[in-house]
Amino acid sequence: MSLSVLICDDSNMARKQVLRILPESLSENVQLATNGVEALEILNNQAIDVLFLDLTMPVVDGVGVLQGIKEAGLNVNVFVISADIQPEMQNKVLELGAKAFLRKPVQLDVLTSHLKQHDII
Repeated sequence: MSLSVLICDDSNMARKQVLRILPESLSENVQLATNGVEALEILNNQAIDVLFLDLTMPVVDGVGVLQGIKEAGLNVNVFVISADIQPEMQNKVLELGAKAFLRKPVQLDVLTSHLKQHDII
């Protein structure tokens, strides 16, 4: 059984970059969202196992998505991928339930390491 994956980033290039480096076991059932509103709509209407989430987006940002996930009590493994490397922001997203904060652009070995660490692959 393949896991369902959602990649949420307002940058088409960033979405494609994450999609390109996904391990094969995660690349079969992937959806894309361009902002937090789209992501929350998908998350609230279907089971998503893994969410790769950008922070800086229009409409609803990544922090808003994390808050929405927490408020709705959704069970999803969230990995934040962002260029915002401020320690305060990293701590905030981890406190809101993200499994890890990965620096953009994320590298294959870093992504794989975190996915293994959290028993996703």
